[in-house]
Amino acid sequence: MRAKINIEKLKNLPTFEEVLVEEYGEKGSVSRDEFDAKARAWYYAEVLKNARKSAGITQQQLAEKIGKKREYIAMLEKGETDMQLSTFILISEAVGLKFALTY
Repeated sequence: MRAKINIEKLKNLPTFEEVLVEEYGEKGSVSRDEFDAKARAWYYAEVLKNARKSAGITQQQLAEKIGKKREYIAMLEKGETDMQLSTFILISEAVGLKFALTY
């Protein structure tokens, strides 16, 4: 049996942007900028983790390739710590990704 979708209820749901404004403030505010930065860091950590797994490399092997500890890789992948750009590039290269800046 298929559930019916109540279009009127859907129209009253807040947009994702409205939820973000409610929780973190308007774009450009300190709290929203902090949230956006953490969200981007999490996203890139997920990209690197998925690339590592696709390459068949363990956290330990990746750590050895880039001269870091496995625990550091685990913390990066969980979003528990930030990484320097140089580390991001090292990890990208170690898992077979090309890193480029465009504008």
